[in-house]
Amino acid sequence: MIALPKPGPARKWEIPDHLLTIEEYAALGETDTGFTELVEGRVVMSPSPSRKHNRAAYLLGRQLEPQLPPELDFTPDIDVDLGLVPRGEPGFSRRPDLLVTYREARARVDRQNGMYRADEVVLVVEIVSPGSKRTDYHVKHDEYADAGIPHYWIIDTSEPISLVACHQAGEFGYLDASAVTGTFTTDVPFPVKIDLDALLD
Repeated sequence: MIALPKPGPARKWEIPDHLLTIEEYAALGETDTGFTELVEGRVVMSPSPSRKHNRAAYLLGRQLEPQLPPELDFTPDIDVDLGLVPRGEPGFSRRPDLLVTYREARARVDRQNGMYRADEVVLVVEIVSPGSKRTDYHVKHDEYADAGIPHYWIIDTSEPISLVACHQAGEFGYLDASAVTGTFTTDVPFPVKIDLDALLD
């Protein structure tokens, strides 16, 4: 087994030569370019998102923040341990474009310099990139459902910009609503109204 570096600032590192547990993945730290996720113990590298993608995520956060109830908090672009396998086995970690969590979880993550856990997440949001459509609509859709995350929004910035809201439906995984354009309004998991067209500013 290779020796893994301690978490720290961005650095160059080589792809490990074995399947990683979630703890080993967390110990790798950040890369100097792009970002990584962990899928069945394999490190998956992706290039940095486009300006349009990042701008949409930022503007979504600006709309969400004042509408969140006091017990909830949002964080962009951060690792989540999906907890799909027992500790010590090759793990799964995804890095959603935005997630809404319980506020108390933020204190734990900051204190431990750790990852969010799936059971602390209320909502994950992915903004579809040209190379991520199948992953966002199918692969991550199933993984987030299997992880027990209650709500998943998929935002596609292809015009007209649209949002598909998915929510847990028991043994069936997520139940997907029809794609919404214009203004998205819902009462779950909290009352919120999102001007989708404004995300393309």
